[in-house]
Amino acid sequence: MLLVLVLLGAIWFGGDKMGIARETRLSILGLVFIAVLGLQILLPETNPLRQATGGSAGLWLVLGGFSALFWIYRRGLLHLRARASAYGPEDEKKPMTFSDTELKRYARHIVLREIGGSGQKAMKNAKVLVIGAGGLGAPALQYLAAAGVGTLGVVDDDVVENTNLHRQVIHIDANIGMPKVFSAQAQIEAQNPFVTVRPYHRRLSIEIAEELIAEYDLVLDGTDNFETRYLVNAACVATAKPLVSGALSQWEGQISVFDPARGAPCYQCIFPQVPDANLAPSCAEAGVIGPLPGVVGSMMAIEAIKVITGAGSSARGKMLIYDALYGENRTIQIARRSDCPTCGTI
Repeated sequence: MLLVLVLLGAIWFGGDKMGIARETRLSILGLVFIAVLGLQILLPETNPLRQATGGSAGLWLVLGGFSALFWIYRRGLLHLRARASAYGPEDEKKPMTFSDTELKRYARHIVLREIGGSGQKAMKNAKVLVIGAGGLGAPALQYLAAAGVGTLGVVDDDVVENTNLHRQVIHIDANIGMPKVFSAQAQIEAQNPFVTVRPYHRRLSIEIAEELIAEYDLVLDGTDNFETRYLVNAACVATAKPLVSGALSQWEGQISVFDPARGAPCYQCIFPQVPDANLAPSCAEAGVIGPLPGVVGSMMAIEAIKVITGAGSSARGKMLIYDALYGENRTIQIARRSDCPTCGTI
């Protein structure tokens, strides 16, 4: 019997060293077991071959029984592990989909009580569309990618310019002249290869806005013109998608989550019409301190994560205002308008 056990060990471990698949090795072991058992049953007790292979069928039946019990135990254990790593009633039978590398990467998120494994999985499954890969879009994209948001769409028709680089830190000097969406894609994929990036090198237009936004769970608006802001807002209202909106001016930034489908106002509730150009100059005209977009864009990423995971309280119905020059933060309450031409009928 010892000779057969040595043979079985050689087949198993030697096959592993030779790169033979586990299933193939198990099949070979099964054939050897059946052959030996057949010898014990068919040959007379005094046969030397039967004596050399154990001398009794009972021993092999006991060994086979223990092996079967071990296999059943292992399969049951794997099944329980799969159930333990599943999240939510809809996914009760689905095993965890994170690789070991991802689990280590997001470990600081997973240990947060408000995020946990279920929140991290929600981020992995989430699809977020970022309008603009400039001052606000750049840090928002970086932190959403680093956080593990599974699919990031980015819309921008502009190219990287030298004047962008003091604040749009997702872009680098070597990418000057490259479309911003492809520059951002390259940096995101280099930072986190587990994220899928969908670049749209074009201006968002009324013809595609609703159809495109409908493909995503959440939208971040980091644009610098009111025409696009109102267009994004209208499309988000029409598709019932939450909109995280940020804005900058010199030393001050503001952010809110516009979500009429869940009781919050929309962008046009707060800004019913385009302000006079003299009251809202662009960054090119009025200037902007470099780190400010990083602060506000990161806040947008945090709001997006809270909306995706349900953690804490998001900025729905509130506007957060940050004054970098004097180091002040303010929060004001905002409400829907029943006469809003965009969301008043919802």
